Amino acid sequence: MYKIAIVGKPNVGKSTLFNRLIRQKKSIVENEIGVTRDRIYGDASWLNKNFELIDTGGITSVEHDFQKDIRMQVNFAIDEANEILFLVSKKEGINADDYYIAKMLKKSKNKKIILAVNKSESNLDDDNQNIFYSLGFGKPFYISAEHSIGVGDLLDFLTKDIPTSEVNKEEEERLKFCIIGRPNVGKSTLVNCILNDQRVLVSPIANTTRDSIDCKFTYNKKLYTIIDTAGIRRKGKISTAVEKYAIIRTKEAIERSKMILLMLDGSCDFNEQDEVIGGLAYEANIPTIIVVNKWDAVKKETQTMNEITRLVRQRFKYLSWAPIVFISAKENKRVQTIFEKIDEIHKQLTMKVNTSLLNEIVLRAAAHNPPSLFKGGRLSINYATQVQGQVPTFVIFTNDPKYLHFSYARFIENTIREAFGITMVPITIYYKDKNSRIRGVKEQ
Repeated sequence: MYKIAIVGKPNVGKSTLFNRLIRQKKSIVENEIGVTRDRIYGDASWLNKNFELIDTGGITSVEHDFQKDIRMQVNFAIDEANEILFLVSKKEGINADDYYIAKMLKKSKNKKIILAVNKSESNLDDDNQNIFYSLGFGKPFYISAEHSIGVGDLLDFLTKDIPTSEVNKEEEERLKFCIIGRPNVGKSTLVNCILNDQRVLVSPIANTTRDSIDCKFTYNKKLYTIIDTAGIRRKGKISTAVEKYAIIRTKEAIERSKMILLMLDGSCDFNEQDEVIGGLAYEANIPTIIVVNKWDAVKKETQTMNEITRLVRQRFKYLSWAPIVFISAKENKRVQTIFEKIDEIHKQLTMKVNTSLLNEIVLRAAAHNPPSLFKGGRLSINYATQVQGQVPTFVIFTNDPKYLHFSYARFIENTIREAFGITMVPITIYYKDKNSRIRGVKEQ
């Protein structure tokens, strides 16, 4: 896909413009140097022309925390982009950082570079233009990303060489999954390992990753998008607005995903925060793989894997269906087991259950183990059917759902799971009055 990278010094509005063009709040916007550190990708379109936009960290001419890594990420973005949008600020003016970036960009061969002056809410085309011409990229576009002033003209110019796009069926087939976990459990290391590229920053400093970062890739001829997210700390330790935004982005990443990798640090004890993060996966009601990372750092004995599995199951009883894999992202060991589980999960998600067989199994189970009296009545099951849903979903018609006790609901769920081998994904079962209609769902 055609790619356009946005580069510039800190606080010129790169992330604001990025969010404006992709029509969603994906990059964190905050008046603080170094908020964006990795490359952030987003799909954008203008007049039926589709392109991929890359937001980058702010470059400075002096060194500070993460600047070396940020500069490396920006260079990666420049190398892969078809066009570069050099963003400066009319409000802040030009300084040594802008000239440093201009010099860096001029070293890029065969790259189309467009200069845009952001924060130009007034006097869009005043007499004080020579300062911007001095950067050496010709007449700039004057825009206001925050108020969308001049953005249309900029987009016309940016996309003039992009052909009109057709619907990309490949993108619709991509499996999108996210990685969640505490800080420093190895989420970004795993992303880089899978992509075989220094795609995101890796540092022992907590909360290096702040945005949710989408990375497209192909594995065994299958299309995926992996989303790296910020490490989630306990509420009492969330000290900045940027960290709060990062948590919001993590929750949004979960909403955009079809699967979750819940990453744990196998080299240390699991704690309550791991359970809280696991609760986010449970609430999402989508397939989850529990990834025990740093397996290389674990002192192993004969039953070590079994013992850690027992501890995980004890801590995450609400994710009893989630498969567990043990990996070392740093050493690139056993990472393929994640994709083996993904394939198994996909088979279970797409399983179609025969209605007559489903009824035979459910009604036989109810006959052998009839429900007890509850709330003044006894549940009677009449009919069961599978319906469409993002996870295996069933509707069971009864005389009155109010007579259903939660323990009997668990018994029916376990019966269906065991009978059809649905062991690695959540399932949803609705109980309805036999005289009611199924609303909003269709039988498979």
